[in-house]
Amino acid sequence: MGVVTDRRRVVRVREGVRVERPDTLAVEEPLMVRLVAAVARSRAPAVPAAPAAPVVPAAPVAPVVPAEAAGRRAGVVGAVRPVVPVRPVVPVGPRQVVPVGGMPPGSGADAETLTVTMRTPGHDFDLVAGWLVSEGAVAAREDIAAMRLCPDEDNTVEVALARGVEPPRPRAFATTSACGVCGSDTVVEVLAGLRWPVADDSVTVRPEVIADLPDLLRERQRAFDRTGGLHAAGLFTADGEPLYVREDVGRHNAVDKVVGAALRDGALPAAGTVLQVSGRASFELVQKAARAGIPVLSAISAPSTLAVDLAEEAGVTLLGFVRGDSMNVYTRADRLR
Repeated sequence: MGVVTDRRRVVRVREGVRVERPDTLAVEEPLMVRLVAAVARSRAPAVPAAPAAPVVPAAPVAPVVPAEAAGRRAGVVGAVRPVVPVRPVVPVGPRQVVPVGGMPPGSGADAETLTVTMRTPGHDFDLVAGWLVSEGAVAAREDIAAMRLCPDEDNTVEVALARGVEPPRPRAFATTSACGVCGSDTVVEVLAGLRWPVADDSVTVRPEVIADLPDLLRERQRAFDRTGGLHAAGLFTADGEPLYVREDVGRHNAVDKVVGAALRDGALPAAGTVLQVSGRASFELVQKAARAGIPVLSAISAPSTLAVDLAEEAGVTLLGFVRGDSMNVYTRADRLR
């Protein structure tokens, strides 16, 4: 199922004339994730599922303001970091699901709420699976024994982890669509929790392939065509072939949906791939890429200082301002050939 949109009547003003016409809005609703009792790991074969629809980007975010020579001044704090500007010469132009066993008897009554996140409905199982990867709880589809939509409550997914899989710590607050991990982990904590050595990934990518990814992502953002209000994330091969594209009102959710789709297909770690996002590159997005084993993260807008710090320590190639025929490479420029 693709993401959900909503037709509403709006008043559009153009050249001083008020014109009432229907329009389409990006839907934002809460999703509750509830943990039920652990069950034995399922050995059932994965079953085919319907192909998923692509996704969308959101409004660009203003880049970090450069600071004075000392690195700080009144107002917004910025930092000067060495980057490698790149100007490419040549522009370029059946999935499976987690094996699901039965939910434990009486699971609804015993479920524990892990988090409540604001999201655009659609690909909810991908979102939950990707969030569990980002939280460091799961790394393989066998780690999730079962997932289901709660039959008694709307916008609620119940998940059962396999025996021996430690659940993430519950959130004491609702996660907004603008929020990812919200600074709950430090760089040291993220590095300690990585399951795969992303820094050792030997993938190389041509700059002209990177330059083409924003357009390739945009071509698959069908919900954005209708709403103009969604973020997008796409996982691509090093040659620019799309693997997964997802969209959501929250950029962190879009990435979680991509990572969750890969997990459910048994495609983690996502070695040799590039994650393209439609907005800026935050610390949380670098964390999500590293925990999924993705070696290259490309963003249309700017990264934050902490995002650059984490990318450098984790060995993730981080690119920003990927627009037209130019881009900035902040870390691991050796992967661009």
